[in-house]
Amino acid sequence: MDLADATWRKSRRSSDDGTCVEVAVVAGGVAVRDSKNREGGALKFTYAEWVAFIGGIKAGAFDLPA
Repeated sequence: MDLADATWRKSRRSSDDGTCVEVAVVAGGVAVRDSKNREGGALKFTYAEWVAFIGGIKAGAFDLPA
């Protein structure tokens, strides 16, 4: 995936200190990077992997124990 022309988005729920991740839809999938370290690289996922990840979030698969 080429990230040179990626349009990065950050959640409106990000903290005031800038702690957040940024997401970009790119050819072939989705890229995710640390908003505080934009030059540190990005994780790249296929569309299928991203849909499965979001599905897991919605299903509570990654919730921390109470």
